[in-house]
Amino acid sequence: MRRPEVTEFLLTRRSCPAKLLHGPAPERAALMRMLTAAMRVPDHGKLAPWRFLVLEGAALAGFAARIRARAAETGQDADKGALAFEQAPMAVAVVASPQPSEKIPVIEQTLSAGAAALSLVNAALAEGWGASWLTGWPAYDRGLVEAALGLGPEEWIAGFVYIGHCDASPPERPRPEPESRVRWLGA
Repeated sequence: MRRPEVTEFLLTRRSCPAKLLHGPAPERAALMRMLTAAMRVPDHGKLAPWRFLVLEGAALAGFAARIRARAAETGQDADKGALAFEQAPMAVAVVASPQPSEKIPVIEQTLSAGAAALSLVNAALAEGWGASWLTGWPAYDRGLVEAALGLGPEEWIAGFVYIGHCDASPPERPRPEPESRVRWLGA
């Protein structure tokens, strides 16, 4: 079944910078619809090698405070790490959670987690919210994510998806020319 409106959405989608997002955040039922869409990604072996941690309200403020404290310990840029969590009304940590498998390599599970993050952004945008997918140094600080978010040693942050209202038109950015990134083989 052809869905040209979906293709048009994908051709024109733009993330809204986290600093432009404001409240209120989506209600739980609305977010669950977006998360359900995010879980409909390629998943070889049906392992569901990802999970979602929803940060809102006090959880956002608490995580931002922990980022600032960690930045003071490690010399990282506190504002670069914490501001998005202080400004956005909601953040969803997309956790790559690879499952033991003799058949499914970790790289395939990692790609599935990345697909889940992008699908969450696209679902939020399609529902009329502003959204963006970012990482930054807090995503890669093992001590921080294990202590503050409860990640296991085999897990990592695939990204933080920030969701809220975006009144401004998200800025366009240069995109590669398709001809520069496509090579046809065979014909």
